[in-house]
Amino acid sequence: MQISTGCMSLCLFIADRCSGLSFGHKEADMTDAERRVVAIVDDDLAVRESLRFLLETIGCPVEAFATADDFLHSRTDHPVCLIVDHNMPHMTGIELVERLRVGGASIPVLLITGAPSPFIVARAAELGISRVLGKPVAEQDLLDFIDAARA
Repeated sequence: MQISTGCMSLCLFIADRCSGLSFGHKEADMTDAERRVVAIVDDDLAVRESLRFLLETIGCPVEAFATADDFLHSRTDHPVCLIVDHNMPHMTGIELVERLRVGGASIPVLLITGAPSPFIVARAAELGISRVLGKPVAEQDLLDFIDAARA
């Protein structure tokens, strides 16, 4: 996946990723982690929908939200992990994770940012954020994070 700030370009090589994947998993064959949703929070519609498309293509159930508040007020029940953009209006990705941690949530988090400053990386480590990735996000890094969260 290639994502650039502002005008977004997207390159998904789904055919390569999908070889060997079985679509239409039978519910009985899925693990509890595979049934649980991946939550995405990003104010950029193109990024949000691109991430949703990629993850749904490989069989991940996804719920996507435009704002941190939308996610906090949702009825999403114990997502397997959270993919969140840092630079969003009203509440940053770091602030969202702070609220989740104060509430006792230990969900694995992937923080994506166009500018991974030393402050963001240090604060992310303090909050137990699993990964911080700069944009553009490499597809394999994203998929490795999902695999680890589902394990």
